[in-house]
Amino acid sequence: MRSKPERIANLLKWADSLTEAPLLTDWLVIEAIERLGKSRAKTLVAINAFGNIRGSRECLGSEIAAGTLPVGSQLPTEDSLIARFEVSRTTIRTAIQNLANRGLVEIRLGKGTFVTQPKITQELTERSGFVEDMRAMGRHPTSRVVDKRVVAANETVAHHLGLTTGTLVVRIQRVRLADGTAMSFDETYLPQDIGERIITNDLETEPIFTLLEQRYNIPLIEADYRLEAVAADPAVAQALGIEKGSPIFLVERTSYTVGDRPVDYEKLHYRGDLVRFETRLLRKTGGTK
Repeated sequence: MRSKPERIANLLKWADSLTEAPLLTDWLVIEAIERLGKSRAKTLVAINAFGNIRGSRECLGSEIAAGTLPVGSQLPTEDSLIARFEVSRTTIRTAIQNLANRGLVEIRLGKGTFVTQPKITQELTERSGFVEDMRAMGRHPTSRVVDKRVVAANETVAHHLGLTTGTLVVRIQRVRLADGTAMSFDETYLPQDIGERIITNDLETEPIFTLLEQRYNIPLIEADYRLEAVAADPAVAQALGIEKGSPIFLVERTSYTVGDRPVDYEKLHYRGDLVRFETRLLRKTGGTK
C-alpha cells in the first residue's frame, strides 16, 4: 500500500495535469494534506469540490474565448451562476478569481465582473524579438510597415548607436500585431550601412533580428532596456488605433553585436491595456530592508 506522502504526491501530479492555475493547485495541496488522512469519503468530497471549481472556470473561460461573453460584457450574477452550475458561492467566487488572475475578467467593486482583453505577458529576462515572444505564447505575429527611410540621427538616436548627431541612419516604423490586433508601434534605427541592406527585405514577414543574425551574420549578444509609462502621442495613437493620451509602455532597447558595437536602437510603444511585463530579480547582496 502506498504511503500517505506518495498518495499526496500522486494526487497533486494529477491536479497539475488538469490545470495551470497556481491558485487551484495551492488549494488542492491544503485539501489533500487535510483530508487524505481522514476517510476516503471526505477525500472524494475534496476532489469533487476541485472539479466543480475547474468545471465552472473552464466553461466561463470557453465562453469568453468563443466570444459568447465578449470583451466589455458583464458576467452573470453570482446567484445565476450558482443556479446554473449547481455549486456553492465559494466555488463560484474561487472560479471567478481564477479567471481574474489569468487576466480574462476584471472585478469592479460595487459594479460586477467584466470580460477584459487578455494581456500578453512578456518576460524581461533575456533578449528576444516580438515574433519570438508571440510564437512562444502561441500567438500569430504579423507586421505592417508604416515607413522606412534614411534620416539624420537626432541626439538620442546618435547616442544609442554611438554616432555623431546628424549622421545618416535608417529608420523603420512598423505596427506589430498578434492575432490581428495591434500590440505595439515600433521605431527601429540602424546604422546606414546595415539598415540599407535590411530594408531591401520584406519586413512584414521577416523579423529584423532574424535578418541581422541569419542573413547578414551580425550576432546580437546583449541589449540595454529602459521601460517607462507614458501617454500615447497622436502618431502612436493613430498607429495603434487608440485614443490620444492612452497609457502605453515605452521600451527603449539598444542591441549590441561583437565588440560591444551598438547596431540596433528601438523605441517600442506597447499598448498598456494589452501587454504586461514580468521579470525576476535577485536579492542584492548585503542589502538591508
